[in-house]
Amino acid sequence: MELRHLLRNPKEMSGHLSNVVVAVLIVAYVDDNVPGTRTPMAHLVLAGFAAYLLFQIGLLNLPQILVTEREEGALLRLRATPGGIPAYLVAKCLLVVVTAVGVLALLLAATALLVNGPLPQGPAGWLTLLWVTTLGLLAVVPLGAAIGAVLPNPREALALVMLPAMGLLLTSGVVFPITSLPGPVQQVASVFPLKWMAQGLRSALLPDSARAAEAAGSWELPMVAMVLTAWAVLGFLLAVPLLRRVTRRESGSRLTARHRKAARSGAMPA
Repeated sequence: MELRHLLRNPKEMSGHLSNVVVAVLIVAYVDDNVPGTRTPMAHLVLAGFAAYLLFQIGLLNLPQILVTEREEGALLRLRATPGGIPAYLVAKCLLVVVTAVGVLALLLAATALLVNGPLPQGPAGWLTLLWVTTLGLLAVVPLGAAIGAVLPNPREALALVMLPAMGLLLTSGVVFPITSLPGPVQQVASVFPLKWMAQGLRSALLPDSARAAEAAGSWELPMVAMVLTAWAVLGFLLAVPLLRRVTRRESGSRLTARHRKAARSGAMPA
């Protein structure tokens, strides 16, 4: 039902498609090679942009969905449903995962057909793409759910999450080689999952010669797996209790009070 609703919502679909169009245009107009290699810079940018799209769908879109449905009373109804919170979290995570994988597949296919974008070479490349994508989504989707559980309202959800996300976009080596950034910035970025998601996707999409542009001179795939797994575990440990807590605090009077406040401010019809 969630997927059917998404496919029938032109506004949401156009948002995902516009990201693919932007990526194609960026890759089409990026010239030169990655410094120290013969790998086109456009291919590095595409791998990083693909990682950021996965990161964005999990960490930005999901909190907005959760906060909006909380305001609509969906979480309040879960209080009377046995096992409602875990089932709800799994359903939303699956929706986001399917959406993210679909957008990634469309992005890679469009860039490969239109602007000679890279694709994984051989079974090993496709396998790397699969496990990095899976672990990357597991790392950010539960974290997005945890963030959505504590954000105050839909209007503030995007603003509160977007600024840190844009900071990570600029400091994680997504749109240019991470070696061009100062050492302290690289160390801070290495704590967060986006840097490792982008590095893992580069290992799947770029030739081995592109490793020269990495901070360690290698893809560090074991470290990619460890960091993403750690974030996945942390996200699940945070998301379920936070959603349970916000559900326990929900009541009809709280929901009505929020609706009245939003109506007075003009955020929703009276």
